Amino acid sequence: MKHAPEQDALRWISTFLEAHAAEQGSARNTQLAYARDLRDFGEWCAGRSHAFATITRAEIKAYLIHCDAQGLAQSTRARRLASIRQLFRFAYAENWRGDDPASRIAGPGKSKKLPHTLSPQDVEALLHAATLTGRSARDRLRNTCLLELLYATGLRVSELVSLPVLAVRGDPRMILVRGKGGKERMVPLSEPARNALTAWLQDWDNQATELRAKRRLEPRFLFPSNGREGHLSRVGFYLILKEIALAAGLDPSRISPHVLRHAFATHLLAGGADLRAIQTLLGHADVSTTEIYTHVLEERLRTLVLDCHPLAKT
Repeated sequence: MKHAPEQDALRWISTFLEAHAAEQGSARNTQLAYARDLRDFGEWCAGRSHAFATITRAEIKAYLIHCDAQGLAQSTRARRLASIRQLFRFAYAENWRGDDPASRIAGPGKSKKLPHTLSPQDVEALLHAATLTGRSARDRLRNTCLLELLYATGLRVSELVSLPVLAVRGDPRMILVRGKGGKERMVPLSEPARNALTAWLQDWDNQATELRAKRRLEPRFLFPSNGREGHLSRVGFYLILKEIALAAGLDPSRISPHVLRHAFATHLLAGGADLRAIQTLLGHADVSTTEIYTHVLEERLRTLVLDCHPLAKT
């Protein structure tokens, strides 16, 4: 049987998450992250008989020290504090409390380490390996389309695997993508990506014809599966990518969908793209998130000065 502090914590968390989803339109993964963080915080509080209605700033700090002692990454601790801040800001606005005990707690910050990325040669090896990887011709067409689309657009893996087939009909030059919080953006397709998409859609239509002949529903998604969501899962794509990495002669531990997203941004910036344009293409709400890629700009500017400035030449 749950104690009163734990019951109250669950009620607070549940109400906050429902309101946050309705007001902010936050993505499902964001909601799940809030739920995990706040559940851990609630269990820690219940174990010490701390109620959300009366917990103090010092006790919240004690929880953060506990997280640090557990060896949690700096980014994880920063995210947990952000979740707690959101909860108590909501509680204060709803008059559940007369103060906000989390408002002035300094967080551990976020690591500014550069994202892992791939060289253009590595990406070329992956794209070639995708055309050869798979148990059937159908698998190979799908894998090629997945890789070409991901590198051409920099989509988040959740955006890629859940693309509706209607979004890519008609050999489009650009596709409409629904990102975090339901925000939409247009992303252009490269010629290789369009060619891979055309080849996959031809096979997709053949699959749909087979399904109709069996009186089964036509899939809604570009990359359908028999899973609960109806499309290829993120884990499923992750495993496909590891197999492709092995075929390309690359270390699978270095390759992930997010690394390819980083490669997309890094290679565009190295080629002269504007940082604001990269922000739009990646679907970042704030340019500060995109600024982690400025190490590419700094190197390019340094090379520009060394190569072009008259004093540098002398």
